[in-house]
Amino acid sequence: MGLQMSDKSFQAFVPDESNTRLLRDAFGRFATGVTIVTAATDEGVVAITASSFSSVSLTPPMVLWSPDRTSRRFPHFERAEHYAIHVLAADQDDLCFRVAKDAGGLRALDLACNAEGVPVLEGCLARFECTRRAVYDGGDHAIVLGVVNRAEMRDGGEPLTFFKGQLGRISAH
Repeated sequence: MGLQMSDKSFQAFVPDESNTRLLRDAFGRFATGVTIVTAATDEGVVAITASSFSSVSLTPPMVLWSPDRTSRRFPHFERAEHYAIHVLAADQDDLCFRVAKDAGGLRALDLACNAEGVPVLEGCLARFECTRRAVYDGGDHAIVLGVVNRAEMRDGGEPLTFFKGQLGRISAH
């Protein structure tokens, strides 16, 4: 039995400036992982949470992520030649909240730095240490394309997820 188009649980709309909340809610129906992106600045580590992350290419190894242009953190990441993307584990929700509240929220931690001087987090499910290849216009966001210089991953652990505006977790059996 298929879904009926007249089902009241569905809402169709044409996205425009008057209904951006609806569009945001529709985008939120796609469950994503949660990442923290770090970069080095003169003031220390700057970090931002991002759920807009994707692999792009294996050869050469490339990823993308999309920061909000209106974020006060955006200029740091637009300028960053090197950055690290950390895929968070479910037990790292405290780091997610710390960074979401404060761009410098990781400065109190004793973080190691990679070969390019980018502060890196330990214990993540995966980490991608990148060199910026390009920044493209993505409307109110930018699309940051990076070449992966080094990658690290751990066995085990559940991902921290984001769905319908809420953090959660899923279990892989």
